[in-house]
Amino acid sequence: MDVRYSTDPKGFKMMTTDELRKSYFIDSLFVPDKVPMVYSDIDRSITGSAVPIKKTLQLLATKKEMAAEYFAERREVGIVNIGNEGVIEIDGKVYTLQAKDALYIGRGAKNVEFKSKNTSQPAKFYFVSYPAHKEYPTVHVRFTDAVQSKLGSQRDANKRTINKLILPGKVQSCQLVMGLTELEEGSVWNTMPSHTHQRRSEVYMYFNIADDALVVHLMGKPEETRHLFIHNEQAVLNPSWSIHSGVGTRHYSFIWAMGGENQVFDDMDNVSMDELQ
Repeated sequence: MDVRYSTDPKGFKMMTTDELRKSYFIDSLFVPDKVPMVYSDIDRSITGSAVPIKKTLQLLATKKEMAAEYFAERREVGIVNIGNEGVIEIDGKVYTLQAKDALYIGRGAKNVEFKSKNTSQPAKFYFVSYPAHKEYPTVHVRFTDAVQSKLGSQRDANKRTINKLILPGKVQSCQLVMGLTELEEGSVWNTMPSHTHQRRSEVYMYFNIADDALVVHLMGKPEETRHLFIHNEQAVLNPSWSIHSGVGTRHYSFIWAMGGENQVFDDMDNVSMDELQ
């Protein structure tokens, strides 16, 4: 388990590029037959992935960082499959996830295993976990059943579809909210105009980025921003006080996951264009 520590806004603006990447940038995901994980002190999130090819993979607790007998002993987990058909088995119950399907796992699930239906075309499971105070049922959310919001325009180069997968009214969770945003061809901006939400942090994982393309992720206080260059299947940890916007050299997709004390999607503080520096 890779452990990350964040900083306050004052310390953030003095960080070098290398320091910024070491604290907030995740480039270790989607390793075949491994379950890499990053533990952050930002709302105690854990971000990870599982790509089962030659063997079944287990979601296991780490004694040192989690002090738990099993991963979901005091946690809930949101999973999205960005690969081919895969299977997640939870305490003997099997869930089959197609591409872009999600699975919410409530606190108390003891044995979590990942498998691919076809090892030559493996599943690629991405997950984010937050502490949980109560047990809620495991729920499979098919991508076709996502709550959709179509936003933006071609004029502003930000025409996109927000697919809300784990959210109040659809899946009961303690604090996790999760979804998948897809930009249309010709659109490159996400979350612009920017916003912050003091009551929750957010993790962005960018994917469907072409090999010869990239995304510039913007973060920091609106008046003191920094940037990270993001390639395919890499993620960024965003503190509650930070904006989290991006612009790509081509269109792309990203999964967002939020954790904190408020799950209301529209609970945000909007930032006007003239505030950004």
